[in-house]
Amino acid sequence: MTGPLPPEVADSLRRGVVIPAHPLALTAERRLGERRQRALSRYYAAAGAGGLALAVHTTQFAIHDPQVGLLRPVLELAKEEMDRADEARAQAGRGDPLIRIGGVVGATARATREAVLLRELGYHVGLVSLAALRDAPLETLLDHCRAVAEILPVMGFYLQPLVGGRVLPYAFWRRFAEIPGVVAIKIAPFNRYQTIDVVRAVVESQRDDVALYTGNDDNIVADLLTPYRFKARGWEFERRLVGGLLGQWAVWTRRAVELLDRRHRVVREDRGVPLEMMRLNVEMTDANGAIFDVANGFKGCVVGVHEILRRQGLLEGVWLLDPDEGLSPGQSEEIDRVIDAYPHLNDNAFVAEHREEWLRG
Repeated sequence: MTGPLPPEVADSLRRGVVIPAHPLALTAERRLGERRQRALSRYYAAAGAGGLALAVHTTQFAIHDPQVGLLRPVLELAKEEMDRADEARAQAGRGDPLIRIGGVVGATARATREAVLLRELGYHVGLVSLAALRDAPLETLLDHCRAVAEILPVMGFYLQPLVGGRVLPYAFWRRFAEIPGVVAIKIAPFNRYQTIDVVRAVVESQRDDVALYTGNDDNIVADLLTPYRFKARGWEFERRLVGGLLGQWAVWTRRAVELLDRRHRVVREDRGVPLEMMRLNVEMTDANGAIFDVANGFKGCVVGVHEILRRQGLLEGVWLLDPDEGLSPGQSEEIDRVIDAYPHLNDNAFVAEHREEWLRG
């Protein structure tokens, strides 16, 4: 059985933090651009993120392919930068260590090898993708998750079917919540019914130590503010999604941190949700629609993130591992539109002030 999370990491995870899904910086030759990869990690740490998620969808799942050969190098670069950020935070006497999350993919034999690698590199949590088991029985999925949880604490992942996930019923999540090594769930089906299934399953398992994170980039603010209250067998319990692990938060991260801080204040003060925050939910969803290329079935979702970072000067280009992937027709114009419509959502001034510092060394 894997050991528990370090107490300060567990506390931070349960309190709720911003966790950007870390992109992959490539050169024009589609090789790892180490300088800009490090700069991205430095940006997220400086912006106040509470953790980083590597080797996930926004990093491009292709890095898990041994022939690509980028899984260990990408994880190691991020580890070095998180070590550096943690040391700086400790010296300044502020902030908890960054939560280190790595994606785990493939069938069970491969997934457990990846979990061992993450553990060796000091990562805290494995975000388990079930895409490779898309047609497997639910019991096989649960056995798979148990095997990974024997090696490394697990964050469950409800990935929307449109980008490789599958519908997972309440019954799956109810049993998933009983796995001792489960510490969190990223809820990202982009579907309110399925989101409720996960929260209700965790509530009815009576696990109050499983942190719930939104991955619903189409409903971020509302997810974070909504109280989920359920009654069953004579008792009543309420839970909230406490933070986010999001591709959307890989851009404009400083603003994401400010948003989550405000969310925490609203929940703590319990005076009702300001109408302004519900307007912000619509604005962020509209912006995400452009960045994630909803008009084209999310085809340009990863490259849309790259385009924002390129415009900010953090990335040199929008090159992905697949040379056939790029911005969809009209996507750049949609990004122009939302940037013009919602200037308060971006952190361009913050990035411009510190960019050269992050790009040095």
